Amino acid sequence: MDKCCVVAIVPGSFDPITNGHIDIIKRASKIFHKVIVGVAKNTAKKSFFDFEERFELTKQVIESLNIASISVEKVDGLLVNFAKSKGAQVIVRGLRAVSDFEYEMEMAFMNRSLAPEIEIIYFMPYIKYSFLSSTIVKDVFVNGGDVSAFVSTIVIEHMKKKFKGEK
Repeated sequence: MDKCCVVAIVPGSFDPITNGHIDIIKRASKIFHKVIVGVAKNTAKKSFFDFEERFELTKQVIESLNIASISVEKVDGLLVNFAKSKGAQVIVRGLRAVSDFEYEMEMAFMNRSLAPEIEIIYFMPYIKYSFLSSTIVKDVFVNGGDVSAFVSTIVIEHMKKKFKGEK
């Protein structure tokens, strides 16, 4: 694959997008020609933000990075179908700990069986993000903790509004 043409998808539910997600996305943008951050509908998870809110929030955070090769799009349906529709050759995922491995392996095997032409690449986080998840951020925030080291100020403002019941 020639870098000049490689499109990568970085999928997630991003509820909310964390600095760990941003780290993976920025690192992917240094390797691949185009990176599409795919905000996925995930009906299996109870979300803090609904799908449209997650999409808009992720879009705002990514746009604040000012990296022209990164875009944000909605993923509704199978990730591999979305990747094919965008001409993507790679799916990039973060792999924090052994606890992530089993789930990621199952997903990789299924995605590979559905679309063997799409490579799946895992990025290991920097140590400061190795424990970070959207779930932990939400839990700390809801219980009055400071999450400013884990998410952007854009996310914090949206979380404050959401928690107060504002739109």
